[in-house]
Amino acid sequence: MVELETIEMDSIFHALSDATRREMLHELADGERTVGQLAEPFAISLAAASKHIKVLEGAGLIRREIRGRTHLCRLEPGPLASAHQWLGFYERFWTGRLDVLERLLREEDARQSPNPKRGDDQ
Repeated sequence: MVELETIEMDSIFHALSDATRREMLHELADGERTVGQLAEPFAISLAAASKHIKVLEGAGLIRREIRGRTHLCRLEPGPLASAHQWLGFYERFWTGRLDVLERLLREEDARQSPNPKRGDDQ
C-alpha cells in the first residue's frame, strides 16, 4: 500500500514539475479544454501538447474524453488533494519552526530594549 502511494505521489510531482503542465492544469480549473486549446498559449505542436497531456493523464490529474475527432480534457482534482495533504505536513513543520523563530526574536528584542521609566511612556 505504501509503495503504491509512493509511486502515485512520484507520478503526481513529476507531472507538476513542468511549468507547461502546471499551466495546463490551471487552464483546466476553469473548465474542460481541447488539446488544441491547451497547446495554444505555448505555441507548441499538438504532438508536444499530447505528450504533456499523457503525463498528466498518467498521474491521474486529468481525464481525456474523445468526442468524434475532438479530444476534451478535464481536471481530476483528487490527486492534487493527495499532494496537498502530503505538503501540509511540511507547511505545519515550517509554521512551527517560524513560530519558534518569531518567539526567539521577540525575546531578544525585549532583552535589548531599555526598560522605560515610569511616566516616560506618555
